[in-house]
Amino acid sequence: MYPYSNYLDALNRQGNKLIGEVERAINGEYSAIDCYAKLANLASNKGERDQILEIRQDEIKHYQQFVEIYRRLTGQHPQPKIIEECPGNYLNGLEFALVDEQKTVDFYLEISDTANDPFIREVFRRAAADEQNHAVWFLYFFSKRK
Repeated sequence: MYPYSNYLDALNRQGNKLIGEVERAINGEYSAIDCYAKLANLASNKGERDQILEIRQDEIKHYQQFVEIYRRLTGQHPQPKIIEECPGNYLNGLEFALVDEQKTVDFYLEISDTANDPFIREVFRRAAADEQNHAVWFLYFFSKRK
C-alpha cells in the first residue's frame, strides 16, 4: 500500500520532508524580517512605514513559531540564513514583497494540508492567512505608486 518498505519508513520520510519545509519557512521569514525593516525605512510616509512594521511583527511571530516547531521536530536550533536579497528601491521592494507573500501563502497551505500534527497544521494555516493579508497591503502600496 505504501511505496516504502514499511510504515515507519514512510513516517520517517514524511518527517524529513516536513523538517526541510519548516527550515525553508524559517529562512523565508528570516529574510522577510530583514527585508521589511529595509522597506519600512524606504517608505515615504508614516502610515505605510507603520503598516510595514506591523507586517514585520507578524513575520517575527511566524519565525518564532517555526523555530519552535523545528526544535520540537529535531531537538536542535536552526541556523537561519537570508535566502533572497531585498531590492534597494521602494517600488521594486513592494513588488518583490507582494509576489513573495503570494507564493508563501501556497507554500504554507501545502504544509498545513500535509502535516499530521494538528498544532503544525494550524500554525501554518494561520500563517498563510497572515501572508495573504500582507500581500494585499503590499499590492495596495505598490498600486498607489504605479
